[in-house]
Amino acid sequence: MKLTSMRSHPLITGTLLLTLSGLLSRLIGFFFRIFLSQRIGAEGMGIYQLTFPIHVLTISLTSSAIQTAISRFVAQAVIASDSPGAASGKSRSFCNDKCYLTAGLTLSLSLSVCCMVFLYRFAGWIAVSFLEEPRCAPLLQILSFTIPFGAIHACINGYFYGLKKTFVPAASQLLEQAARVASVWLFFEISMEKHNAISLSLVTWGMVVGELAATLFSVSFLRRKKNLGSRLLAMKQIFFMSFPLSANRVLVNILQSMEAVMIPGQLRLYGYTNSESLSVYGILTGMALPMVLFPSVLTNSVSVMLLPAIAEAQEKKEHRYILTLIKRTCFYSLSLGFGCTMLFLFLGRWMGQFLFGNELAGTFIVILGWICPFLYLSTTLHSILNGLGKTTSTFFLNVTGLGIRIGFVLFLIPAAGIKGYLWGILLSQAVMAAGALFLLLKRNSYRN
Repeated sequence: MKLTSMRSHPLITGTLLLTLSGLLSRLIGFFFRIFLSQRIGAEGMGIYQLTFPIHVLTISLTSSAIQTAISRFVAQAVIASDSPGAASGKSRSFCNDKCYLTAGLTLSLSLSVCCMVFLYRFAGWIAVSFLEEPRCAPLLQILSFTIPFGAIHACINGYFYGLKKTFVPAASQLLEQAARVASVWLFFEISMEKHNAISLSLVTWGMVVGELAATLFSVSFLRRKKNLGSRLLAMKQIFFMSFPLSANRVLVNILQSMEAVMIPGQLRLYGYTNSESLSVYGILTGMALPMVLFPSVLTNSVSVMLLPAIAEAQEKKEHRYILTLIKRTCFYSLSLGFGCTMLFLFLGRWMGQFLFGNELAGTFIVILGWICPFLYLSTTLHSILNGLGKTTSTFFLNVTGLGIRIGFVLFLIPAAGIKGYLWGILLSQAVMAAGALFLLLKRNSYRN
C-alpha cells in the first residue's frame, strides 16, 4: 500500500499539472474558435478543418508513435538504472534516458524533414485529388513547416513524460496555444489596418509560430547529460516499438482522413450545395465537437501519465497495481462522462446559440453529448493498453470504430443527413470502450 501511495504521487501531480495546462489551452482555443467563426465564417471553418486530417497524418508518420516509445523506454530506463551494473555500464543492453531521447530525435527529425518536403511539393495534388478542395493547397504548404518543429517538441515531451516530470510538456502546450492565437490575432489586425482581405493562410501561419515557440521553450530545458549505452541499440528499440504503432496510427489516420473528406461529398448527395456541405462540416468539426471534447482535457492528461506508470508496473510485474489503475480509470472516466452528458443535454442548445450564434451547433452538441462516457473511457483504457505494449489491440479497436463511422457516412448521411454520422460516432465510441475494457479485464483475470 505504501508503494502504491508513493507511486501515485507523480501520477496525480503530473495529471493535475497537465490538466491545468490543458484546461487553459482549451479555454484559449475555445475562444479562438469563436473568434475564427466570426472572422472567416462557417465555410471558412470547413476549409480550414479539412487540412487537419493531413496535419494529424503527418504527426502520426513522424513523431506520435516515437513520442510514445520514448516515454515508455525512458520510464523503463529509470527503473533499470537502479539495477546492479546498469549505471556503471556493465550491462551491454542498458541505455539511459538521454540515450533514448537522442535516438528518438534522430529518427523523428529524419522522417519529419522528408515529410515536410513531400507535403510542400505535392500540396496542390493532395488538395485537389484527395481533399477535393483546391483552396486547401496554400494552407498545406504552410502547414508543412510545422512538421520538424512538432517532431522536436513531441520527442522532448515524451522524454519528460517518461521521467514523470510534466512541467515542460504542460508549459510548452500552453505556450504553443497562446503563441498561435496571439500571432493570428496580430496577423488579422495588420491585415485590417492595411485593408487587406482576411486570409485562411494567416490562421495556418499561426500554427507555425506556435510550434516554433513551443520547440524553443522545450529545448531550453534540456540539460547536458552523458549518453550511456548504444545509441544504435536505442534506435532499434524505439524503431521496433514505434514502427507497428506508427503504421497502426497512419492507417487509422488515413481512414479518418477518408472519413473527413467523404462527409461533405455525402452531404451533397443528401441535397446540400457545396457551400452548405462545407458549412455544416465546419459547424460540426469547428464548433460542436471542440465543445464536447473540452472536458476530455482531464482524461487526456490521465492518459499521458498512465502510459509510463503502466510500463513501470509491468516492468516490476505488479499486476494488482495495474488492476487497481484500471478500476479507478473506469470509475472516474464514467463519472466525468455521465456528468458532461447531462450538462450538454440541458445546456447544449444554449451553448450553440450563445457562444457561436449558431442554432445547428447547439443541436449537434446535444446529440454528441451522449458519446462522453464512452469517449472518455476509451481514451484512458487505450492508453493503458499501449502502456502494456498491446498496440495491436488498440489498432484493431480503432479500425473497428472507424469502420462503423465510415459505414454510417456512406449509407446513412445520404438518407438522414449529418445526424446519421452523429449516430455512427456514438455507436463507434461505445464499441471501442467496451472492447478495450473486455481486453484489459480478460488479460488481468488471466494474470491473476
